[in-house]
Amino acid sequence: MSLNPITDKSGNMIEQASHTADQAIRATQQAANSAVDSAAGSLQDLRHQTAPMLERASERVSAMAHHGMDSVRETSHQIRVKAEHASDTTVNYIRQEPVKAVLIAAATGAALMALVSLVARSRDRS
Repeated sequence: MSLNPITDKSGNMIEQASHTADQAIRATQQAANSAVDSAAGSLQDLRHQTAPMLERASERVSAMAHHGMDSVRETSHQIRVKAEHASDTTVNYIRQEPVKAVLIAAATGAALMALVSLVARSRDRS
């Protein structure tokens, strides 16, 4: 007779332990689901916050690229104008002073040849 109450008591304890384990599993699942939902919500909020910043950054980069290209075009145009002016000035000087122009060209050529020969000699010695 004494075995029956012990068996009943252990059955109740097993049933209570099983019920407690089920409750713990459910609570853990709810906590995990809540954490996942919270993380998903945070990521969604972060995405909504960063999207306008990325858009503005992209617009700024694009504006800077266009400004850079405009600057390159303007500088290129200025260089072309200066080169044309230098060419016109040189041609006018040659027309007005042909003898001086030939002497200057000859002196410049001689100086360049001397420089080239010095560089060639220094390379041969190395």
